[in-house]
Amino acid sequence: MKINTALILCAGYGKRLNPITLDTPKPLLELHNVTMLEKCIQLIKNLGIKKILINTFYLKDHFPKFLKDKKFDIDIQIIEDGKEILDTGGGILNLIKQSNEDDFIVFNPDTVWTKEYVREINKMEEFYFNENLKNSLLLVNKNLSFDKNLEGDFNLVNNRITKELEKNYIYTGCQILSKKLFLSETIEKFSISKIWNELIDTRDLYGYESKQNFYHLTNLEIFKKLKDL
Repeated sequence: MKINTALILCAGYGKRLNPITLDTPKPLLELHNVTMLEKCIQLIKNLGIKKILINTFYLKDHFPKFLKDKKFDIDIQIIEDGKEILDTGGGILNLIKQSNEDDFIVFNPDTVWTKEYVREINKMEEFYFNENLKNSLLLVNKNLSFDKNLEGDFNLVNNRITKELEKNYIYTGCQILSKKLFLSETIEKFSISKIWNELIDTRDLYGYESKQNFYHLTNLEIFKKLKDL
Protein backbone atom coordinates (compact mmCIF):
# COMPACT_ATOMS: atom_id res chain seq x y z
CA MET A 1 0.00 0.00 0.00
CA LYS A 2 1.01 3.61 -0.51
CA ILE A 3 -0.62 4.50 2.81
CA ASN A 4 1.80 4.05 5.70
CA THR A 5 -0.39 4.74 8.74
CA ALA A 6 -3.64 3.15 9.90
CA LEU A 7 -5.92 4.57 12.58
CA ILE A 8 -8.05 2.35 14.82
CA LEU A 9 -10.90 3.96 16.74
CA CYS A 10 -11.07 2.42 20.22
CA ALA A 11 -12.49 5.19 22.40
CA GLY A 12 -16.20 4.33 22.45
CA TYR A 13 -18.32 3.10 25.36
CA GLY A 14 -19.89 0.11 23.58
CA LYS A 15 -23.12 0.68 25.49
CA ARG A 16 -25.17 -1.64 23.29
CA LEU A 17 -23.05 -4.50 24.62
CA ASN A 18 -23.63 -3.77 28.31
CA PRO A 19 -23.14 -5.43 30.74
CA ILE A 20 -20.05 -7.13 29.22
CA THR A 21 -18.55 -3.77 28.19
CA LEU A 22 -18.78 -2.41 31.75
CA ASP A 23 -15.45 -4.15 32.47
CA THR A 24 -14.01 -4.81 29.01
CA PRO A 25 -13.78 -2.24 26.21
CA LYS A 26 -15.60 -3.35 23.07
CA PRO A 27 -12.43 -3.74 20.93
CA LEU A 28 -11.05 -6.22 23.48
CA LEU A 29 -14.08 -8.52 23.39
CA GLU A 30 -13.13 -11.94 22.03
CA LEU A 31 -14.62 -14.03 19.27
CA HIS A 32 -13.18 -17.57 19.27
CA ASN A 33 -10.36 -16.47 21.60
CA VAL A 34 -9.21 -13.57 19.43
CA THR A 35 -10.08 -9.97 20.30
CA MET A 36 -11.75 -7.71 17.77
CA LEU A 37 -8.75 -5.38 17.98
CA GLU A 38 -6.30 -8.19 17.23
CA LYS A 39 -8.30 -9.19 14.13
CA CYS A 40 -8.08 -5.56 12.98
CA ILE A 41 -4.34 -5.32 13.65
CA GLN A 42 -3.74 -8.58 11.75
CA LEU A 43 -5.56 -7.18 8.70
CA ILE A 44 -3.50 -4.00 8.85
CA LYS A 45 -0.30 -6.06 8.98
CA ASN A 46 -1.52 -8.11 6.00
CA LEU A 47 -1.98 -4.84 4.10
CA GLY A 48 1.70 -4.08 4.62
CA ILE A 49 1.09 -0.93 6.64
CA LYS A 50 3.97 0.17 8.86
CA LYS A 51 2.36 2.14 11.68
CA ILE A 52 -0.86 2.12 13.70
CA LEU A 53 -2.29 4.93 15.82
CA ILE A 54 -5.05 3.94 18.28
CA ASN A 55 -7.27 6.38 20.12
CA THR A 56 -8.60 5.51 23.57
CA PHE A 57 -10.89 6.99 26.19
CA TYR A 58 -13.29 4.56 27.87
CA LEU A 59 -11.47 1.91 29.99
CA LYS A 60 -8.27 3.24 28.41
CA ASP A 61 -5.94 1.47 30.87
CA HIS A 62 -6.78 -1.91 29.31
CA PHE A 63 -5.09 -1.09 26.01
CA PRO A 64 -1.41 -0.61 26.99
CA LYS A 65 -1.49 -3.92 28.89
CA PHE A 66 -3.10 -5.72 25.95
CA LEU A 67 -0.49 -4.42 23.51
CA LYS A 68 2.36 -5.21 25.90
CA ASP A 69 1.14 -8.79 26.37
CA LYS A 70 0.64 -9.39 22.65
CA LYS A 71 3.98 -7.94 21.49
CA PHE A 72 2.72 -7.18 17.96
CA ASP A 73 5.62 -6.76 15.51
CA ILE A 74 4.33 -3.47 14.14
CA ASP A 75 4.74 0.10 15.41
CA ILE A 76 1.62 0.87 17.48
CA GLN A 77 1.09 4.11 19.36
CA ILE A 78 -1.81 4.92 21.69
CA ILE A 79 -3.14 8.48 21.71
CA GLU A 80 -5.76 9.34 24.30
CA ASP A 81 -8.77 11.49 23.43
CA GLY A 82 -8.11 13.55 26.56
CA LYS A 83 -10.48 14.81 29.22
CA GLU A 84 -13.60 14.14 27.16
CA ILE A 85 -14.47 11.66 24.44
CA LEU A 86 -14.01 13.23 20.99
CA ASP A 87 -16.38 11.02 18.95
CA THR A 88 -15.30 9.69 15.55
CA GLY A 89 -14.47 13.00 13.83
CA GLY A 90 -12.65 14.59 16.74
CA GLY A 91 -10.88 11.32 17.50
CA ILE A 92 -9.60 10.99 13.92
CA LEU A 93 -8.44 14.62 13.87
CA ASN A 94 -6.59 14.19 17.18
CA LEU A 95 -4.80 11.16 15.71
CA ILE A 96 -3.81 12.69 12.37
CA LYS A 97 -2.39 15.74 14.17
CA GLN A 98 0.24 13.34 15.55
CA SER A 99 1.45 12.37 12.07
CA ASN A 100 3.20 13.96 9.10
CA GLU A 101 1.33 11.72 6.66
CA ASP A 102 -1.30 13.13 4.28
CA ASP A 103 -3.51 10.05 3.79
CA PHE A 104 -4.77 7.56 6.35
CA ILE A 105 -6.78 4.38 6.44
CA VAL A 106 -9.23 4.29 9.34
CA PHE A 107 -10.77 1.21 10.95
CA ASN A 108 -13.53 0.59 13.45
CA PRO A 109 -12.76 -2.66 15.29
CA ASP A 110 -16.52 -3.35 15.63
CA THR A 111 -16.31 -5.25 12.33
CA VAL A 112 -14.92 -8.79 12.18
CA TRP A 113 -11.94 -8.03 9.95
CA THR A 114 -10.32 -10.94 8.08
CA LYS A 115 -7.59 -11.35 5.48
CA GLU A 116 -10.34 -11.72 2.84
CA TYR A 117 -10.63 -7.91 2.91
CA VAL A 118 -7.03 -7.35 1.78
CA ARG A 119 -7.71 -7.44 -1.97
CA GLU A 120 -10.74 -5.13 -1.75
CA ILE A 121 -8.96 -2.59 0.44
CA ASN A 122 -5.99 -2.56 -1.91
CA LYS A 123 -8.39 -1.94 -4.81
CA MET A 124 -10.07 0.86 -2.84
CA GLU A 125 -6.68 2.46 -2.27
CA GLU A 126 -5.87 2.22 -6.01
CA PHE A 127 -9.19 3.92 -6.76
CA TYR A 128 -8.47 6.64 -4.17
CA PHE A 129 -5.07 7.57 -5.61
CA ASN A 130 -5.91 7.03 -9.31
CA GLU A 131 -8.91 9.34 -9.06
CA ASN A 132 -7.04 11.83 -6.84
CA LEU A 133 -9.73 11.68 -4.15
CA LYS A 134 -9.84 12.94 -0.57
CA ASN A 135 -12.00 10.08 0.72
CA SER A 136 -13.28 6.62 -0.01
CA LEU A 137 -15.55 4.52 2.22
CA LEU A 138 -15.74 0.74 2.02
CA LEU A 139 -19.45 -0.07 1.75
CA VAL A 140 -21.36 -3.34 1.61
CA ASN A 141 -24.85 -4.14 0.37
CA LYS A 142 -27.06 -4.74 3.40
CA ASN A 143 -28.08 -8.12 1.89
CA LEU A 144 -24.60 -9.34 2.86
CA SER A 145 -24.98 -8.32 6.51
CA PHE A 146 -25.11 -11.08 9.14
CA ASP A 147 -27.19 -8.74 11.30
CA LYS A 148 -30.40 -8.46 9.27
CA ASN A 149 -31.65 -5.62 11.48
CA LEU A 150 -28.87 -3.30 10.32
CA GLU A 151 -30.29 -0.57 8.11
CA GLY A 152 -28.42 0.90 5.17
CA ASP A 153 -26.53 4.17 5.60
CA PHE A 154 -26.09 5.26 1.99
CA ASN A 155 -26.86 4.79 -1.67
CA LEU A 156 -23.93 4.03 -4.01
CA VAL A 157 -23.97 4.75 -7.75
CA ASN A 158 -20.79 4.67 -9.85
CA ASN A 159 -18.65 4.95 -6.70
CA ARG A 160 -20.42 8.12 -5.61
CA ILE A 161 -22.24 8.08 -2.27
CA THR A 162 -25.62 9.74 -1.80
CA LYS A 163 -28.46 9.54 0.68
CA GLU A 164 -31.11 9.68 -2.03
CA LEU A 165 -33.39 6.78 -2.95
CA GLU A 166 -33.09 3.53 -1.04
CA LYS A 167 -30.19 3.31 1.36
CA ASN A 168 -29.01 -0.19 0.49
CA TYR A 169 -25.39 0.17 1.56
CA ILE A 170 -23.84 -0.13 5.01
CA TYR A 171 -20.56 1.53 6.01
CA THR A 172 -18.22 -1.34 6.93
CA GLY A 173 -16.00 0.65 9.28
CA CYS A 174 -13.08 1.14 6.88
CA GLN A 175 -12.31 4.37 5.05
CA ILE A 176 -9.42 6.25 3.49
CA LEU A 177 -9.25 9.94 4.35
CA SER A 178 -7.03 12.87 3.43
CA LYS A 179 -5.77 15.21 6.12
CA LYS A 180 -7.06 18.05 3.88
CA LEU A 181 -10.66 17.23 4.87
CA PHE A 182 -9.94 18.44 8.40
CA LEU A 183 -8.27 21.78 7.64
CA SER A 184 -11.19 23.83 8.97
CA GLU A 185 -11.87 21.56 11.98
CA THR A 186 -10.61 21.93 15.54
CA ILE A 187 -10.03 19.14 18.04
CA GLU A 188 -13.37 18.87 19.80
CA LYS A 189 -16.21 16.38 19.97
CA PHE A 190 -17.80 15.84 16.55
CA SER A 191 -18.86 12.91 14.40
CA ILE A 192 -17.18 12.01 11.10
CA SER A 193 -20.75 12.10 9.72
CA LYS A 194 -20.47 15.91 9.80
CA ILE A 195 -17.69 15.77 7.19
CA TRP A 196 -19.43 13.00 5.23
CA ASN A 197 -22.65 15.02 5.00
CA GLU A 198 -20.80 18.12 3.80
CA LEU A 199 -19.14 15.98 1.11
CA ILE A 200 -22.48 14.45 0.08
CA ASP A 201 -23.88 17.97 -0.37
CA THR A 202 -21.10 18.77 -2.87
CA ARG A 203 -21.25 15.26 -4.45
CA ASP A 204 -17.72 14.57 -3.23
CA LEU A 205 -18.20 11.52 -1.01
CA TYR A 206 -16.95 8.33 -2.65
CA GLY A 207 -17.38 4.66 -1.93
CA TYR A 208 -15.96 1.31 -2.91
CA GLU A 209 -18.14 -1.78 -2.74
CA SER A 210 -17.13 -4.80 -0.68
CA LYS A 211 -18.47 -8.20 -1.68
CA GLN A 212 -17.60 -9.87 1.64
CA ASN A 213 -20.20 -11.18 4.04
CA PHE A 214 -20.41 -8.47 6.70
CA TYR A 215 -20.09 -9.41 10.37
CA HIS A 216 -20.42 -6.54 12.80
CA LEU A 217 -20.57 -6.46 16.60
CA THR A 218 -23.81 -4.51 16.85
CA ASN A 219 -25.25 -5.61 20.19
CA LEU A 220 -25.33 -8.39 22.77
CA GLU A 221 -27.68 -10.59 20.75
CA ILE A 222 -25.46 -10.46 17.64
CA PHE A 223 -22.33 -11.00 19.75
CA LYS A 224 -23.81 -14.22 21.14
CA LYS A 225 -24.77 -15.39 17.64
CA LEU A 226 -21.28 -14.66 16.31
CA LYS A 227 -19.74 -16.68 19.12
CA ASP A 228 -21.85 -19.64 18.02
CA LEU A 229 -20.69 -19.56 14.40
